[in-house]
Amino acid sequence: MTLQLDHTPALAAVSDGTWYPICRLEDLELCWGEAALIHGRQVALFRVDSATVFAVSHRDPVSGSQVMARGIVGSRGQRFTITSPLHKEVYYLDSGDPAAGPGTALRSFPTRVTDGMVEVLV
Repeated sequence: MTLQLDHTPALAAVSDGTWYPICRLEDLELCWGEAALIHGRQVALFRVDSATVFAVSHRDPVSGSQVMARGIVGSRGQRFTITSPLHKEVYYLDSGDPAAGPGTALRSFPTRVTDGMVEVLV
């Protein structure tokens, strides 16, 4: 049996079209970030419920530091957010858009879970 869940951000980033297997879904703790190096890119992964994982750039768009996996997971309305650990900017995990309105976005990547394996399109 193949369980396949897709999460494709509203504004998907340009990719090379390859889904990269990263880890087992069960290896990710709820609402805790993990960093991964995927095809030369540092990506922060966040599991927010029993089957949903978001992937965003590990690079803070304001400071340029690789810290987003250490951010604080939260929500605004029905959307999950990540707050930068450095300057406390808040971004939507599904799109990378700043929650405060226009500004520098955090790059997001499509994710899916196939047979219990988290995959990211970069």
